[in-house]
Amino acid sequence: MYDYCVIGGGIVGVATAHRILERRPGASLLLVEKATALAAHQTGHNSGVIHSGIYYEPGSLKARYCRRGARWTKEFAAAHGIPHRVCGKLLVATDAAEHERMLALYERSVTNGVEVERIDAAELARREPHVTGVGALYVPDTGIVDYTRVTEVLAERVRAAGGEIVLGAEITAIDENTDAVTVSGPAGTWRTRRLVVCAGLQADRMARLAGLPIALRIVPFRGEYYQLPPERSDLVRTLIYPIPDPELPFLGVHLSPTVDGALTVGPNAVLGLAREGYRKGSLDLRDAREVLGYRGFHRVAAGNVRTGLRELRNSLFRRGYLAQCRKYCPELTLADLLPREAGIRAQAVLPDGTLAHDFLIERTPRSVHVLNAPSPAATSALPIADHIADRLDD
Repeated sequence: MYDYCVIGGGIVGVATAHRILERRPGASLLLVEKATALAAHQTGHNSGVIHSGIYYEPGSLKARYCRRGARWTKEFAAAHGIPHRVCGKLLVATDAAEHERMLALYERSVTNGVEVERIDAAELARREPHVTGVGALYVPDTGIVDYTRVTEVLAERVRAAGGEIVLGAEITAIDENTDAVTVSGPAGTWRTRRLVVCAGLQADRMARLAGLPIALRIVPFRGEYYQLPPERSDLVRTLIYPIPDPELPFLGVHLSPTVDGALTVGPNAVLGLAREGYRKGSLDLRDAREVLGYRGFHRVAAGNVRTGLRELRNSLFRRGYLAQCRKYCPELTLADLLPREAGIRAQAVLPDGTLAHDFLIERTPRSVHVLNAPSPAATSALPIADHIADRLDD
């Protein structure tokens, strides 16, 4: 029997395994992952941004953990030679309405303790000659990193501390009793005193397997990216973001330099009909039935018809997608939008149609389940791991 078992090989699961073994040297720990590689889903399909915490509701787990996690991510990357760069971020307002939202966001950033500078249109043009706006917020501490490599280094430390990692091991049953938890699937059966589930896109299914009486459901949203041609990769020096709509959980289409020298554009947000299908048009009948038959999704769709249709149009037609980018970078052309693999965001939706904005973590006597961990979960991975380790000690 293991002392601890972690289900999920994304950055949150691997960071949790790492943290448990740091706190409890000599404990036996097993991490199981369905995919044949770590960081196969949300961790390995994002824009690689080290977020600053500017957006999030003051006092929320996201606001608290993002700032702590950003510091840790930079320190961990520096200590282990992981490529990263603190390039800063500009949130660009392109009209009067966005400028008003920008001012409100500035006030939130002050409340959250995030360093931020307000700049006018002239200063924006001086710093980023290819970007146009009526003003912007500059966040100097925002950075970029390779989160897949962060996960791999964390896994190396887990193994060095005596932990075991089993890949290609789907879990199809979880049985918890007063003495232990048994997890099993085609690859084997394991018993553990404590279980942690960081299953991302499968979080709701794993929770129901374990008998948690949850009403929420994971709704997958595809985030489609493009990449600019290599000769355009120096178009901007910083991350360029739009001013987000406070009614939506997504940050909008942005320009993101990457640590390997590319410049990406994206993501949008369209309904996914396959939780783990990254090709456009991917369909998994079980996933589609669960989403389309869920009353919580019906209410989300009813309340966001215009937004949903716009995102779908922009997914189908590059000109619509391009128009989102040209609001702040007008010289971009269709020829600049080269294909890049999409990502899929695991978004917890409640039956009343509420999108869960904060991290959601629940527990049973012997297990802890991470039910909602979208962005900035990669940035916040170690603080989330600390939170989980604390819950295991309760």
